Amino acid sequence: MSVEKKEFGKTKEGKVISLYTISNGRVSVSVTDYGANIVSILAPNDRGEIKDIVMGYDEVERYFDNSFFFGACIGRNANRIANATFSLDNKEYKLKANEGTNNLHTDIDNGFHKVMWDAATEDNAVILTRESPDMENGFPGNVKVKITYSLTMANEVKIEYEALSDKKTIFNPTNHSYFNLGGHDAGEEAVNETTLNIKASHYTPVFKGAIPTGEIASVEGTPFDFTKPKKIGQDIAADNEQIEISGGFDHNYAIDGYDKTIREVAKASYDGRTMLVYTDLPGIQFYSGNFITGDSGKNGAKYSKRGAFCLETQYFPDSINQEGFEKPVIEANVPFKTTTIYQIV
Repeated sequence: MSVEKKEFGKTKEGKVISLYTISNGRVSVSVTDYGANIVSILAPNDRGEIKDIVMGYDEVERYFDNSFFFGACIGRNANRIANATFSLDNKEYKLKANEGTNNLHTDIDNGFHKVMWDAATEDNAVILTRESPDMENGFPGNVKVKITYSLTMANEVKIEYEALSDKKTIFNPTNHSYFNLGGHDAGEEAVNETTLNIKASHYTPVFKGAIPTGEIASVEGTPFDFTKPKKIGQDIAADNEQIEISGGFDHNYAIDGYDKTIREVAKASYDGRTMLVYTDLPGIQFYSGNFITGDSGKNGAKYSKRGAFCLETQYFPDSINQEGFEKPVIEANVPFKTTTIYQIV
């Protein structure tokens, strides 16, 4: 097991940005201290063919924009908050409205994925740390954040998020990697032919604008039923109001049996590669890349609509404002930790 460090470029202010690659001799994962973003995951299929299975860029300067959030570390809060407003202990907090009247992924320009992190390495891990100051992007509390990316000999890409705040606050990070098990440049056909199983018998329908209605609805008899493995493309264009609202799949699933322990929540397979997803969080957002438009990626690849998919572990969208949803709230001076694993088998 090894960790290689190399220069990846410089910030606009001239600070050196590094790329860290962890390899176990079979799988490798590269992350950068700019934004704590995943840049690549190289993995073999059952024929020994190695492909990079996440979308991204060759140059760090492209991550300065990264409007599609390729590989992005999202924080402090992933997904959407209705009307860019929430309350804690009867105090109202106002966020940036960056998707209509709502807040999406905290801050598109100044979220976790657009700041420098302090980095250290271990034999099989990169440890990224920073302090998110009180009221950064509208959220209360000085929060010490630690994100550990590690790779095991079982081909597990493990992401451990830790936080300690001096005030009660929201903390709901996720990783926004776009996966294509045929290779980052394999396109929509490979995604449509990917078999997906999500261990969730319920999901959260949304209004236009992608804010949940508050219902936790059964997937039975709907295009959202992945309780048994089926191809992503099978129902992606179904005549269904929820599909029409999002232009495909872009919905949160309520994980069956959620009890705050780490469990397998999803499984995707294509071209001799299978990826298992594990988390201790209550939800997972399945997004079928409906809004990727005309971007160029690694090795000159042309990225387009539905050319990859996301499986973002999380608390439910707008959960801070929704009755009956588990709240992404951490108390002052109480350590918080959550773990997500993407395992390639």
